[in-house]
Amino acid sequence: MTDLPDPVARELESHDAFVPREDGAGYDLETTVFDATVTADDAEGKRDGEFRVTVTLPTLDAAVAGETVASVVEDGWFETLERRLEDTFTVAQTSTHEDPAVDRGDDAVTVRLEYVAWDAAEGVDDAKALIEFVEGTFAQGIIPGYEYQGAAATLLENAQNRGQQAAEGDGGGNGMPM
Repeated sequence: MTDLPDPVARELESHDAFVPREDGAGYDLETTVFDATVTADDAEGKRDGEFRVTVTLPTLDAAVAGETVASVVEDGWFETLERRLEDTFTVAQTSTHEDPAVDRGDDAVTVRLEYVAWDAAEGVDDAKALIEFVEGTFAQGIIPGYEYQGAAATLLENAQNRGQQAAEGDGGGNGMPM
């Protein structure tokens, strides 16, 4: 297992949404459809840890099934994703962080988030919130009219299922959640 500061290791181990990675390189968040890893190092002073969160998303072209997305659409999608991810840390308690690093490869977009947490529990809660923000930001960028595959298809299916459950649970059948 990667050496984590003791307070961070305890918080990740006790959190019900994180599990140790099989390769021992940090912890994965189980509540996302994307590959999302949290690691940490000792921080200076009385801070509990310097956190690193990495989320790997498919590019739009990799997420679309059965066709190639035009480069102008892919480029616009990526530029919008980058701009939206600039606000990632608005959901975190930490105020000591680096700007998000967003890198695009042929089939994947890697989002790297680094921050310092005074308290390990807050740092772990921030990790979960940040990963969920990245997932939600990806979901906002899904373009209608394409058929999706892989994690993007799972994300859409999960959203549709939650929407149907909300509509069925409202008692009035009007499709509006309470």
